Amino acid sequence: MSETIQASGQEQRVLLHNEIEKHVRPDTFPLAIRVLRPGEEVPAKAKRPMRDLHVQLSICQAVTMSRRYGWAIALGGEDVSCPIAKAVFHFEEPLEFYTKGNLAHGMYAETQACGELSEAAVPKFTKEESGTIVVSPLNRAEFEPDVVVVYGNSAQVMRMVAASLYKTGGAITSEFSARADCAELIIRTMQADSAQVILPCYGDRVFGQTYDHEMAFSFPYRMAGDVMEGFAGTHRGGVRYPIPSFLHYQAKYPATYEKLNDMWKEQE
Repeated sequence: MSETIQASGQEQRVLLHNEIEKHVRPDTFPLAIRVLRPGEEVPAKAKRPMRDLHVQLSICQAVTMSRRYGWAIALGGEDVSCPIAKAVFHFEEPLEFYTKGNLAHGMYAETQACGELSEAAVPKFTKEESGTIVVSPLNRAEFEPDVVVVYGNSAQVMRMVAASLYKTGGAITSEFSARADCAELIIRTMQADSAQVILPCYGDRVFGQTYDHEMAFSFPYRMAGDVMEGFAGTHRGGVRYPIPSFLHYQAKYPATYEKLNDMWKEQE
């Protein structure tokens, strides 16, 4: 895999995409996500929801559009409809009405105090960290990603966990709250600078139309070389997807079936 380590730019993104397709076989496009820094331009081919689609979107909608349609989408504050995303990505100031738990209270939390704890647990950008979010299929991305995101079933996510740990050992630590998975996908992965297992939130299922069987896996793009080596190494070790079912055994059949087998044996 030395060529994957030395590859750079678009070549490495294509290599990583190909390795994910080979070893994970996801149903939807692996994604590249970048938060643009001051002075960085939006990729020319990226669709802007308000300008091009004439609607505001939740971030989870944009993620699903990109992974199912193959579109590049760029979202600034004017493009985002979801109040939680506006607050946590700091497109708007997170007002006390939000931070004190009013959005979670009565839906996700029994009391407002519980709701306040729930909101505090959601990762958030500071104003300085905030920027236009660009989402694109990984192999078509015209930018270097901050984060790579792949949706799949639990076995596919397990395959990616194994690959990501091949060079380091140990385990992945993730947090789950049933809400604001856009913050888990992007903000937590960037701030923790580590791979994350993502449980799609309720909003991702309602508005992003993520399927019941889907989970997600995200990792910082700086890990691309190690993940590709991890795919190759774990593949050599026998960790594969689709999972190779153990079939080297002789089945036991119902009594009448076995009786027929015995009758044939008696005729030999």
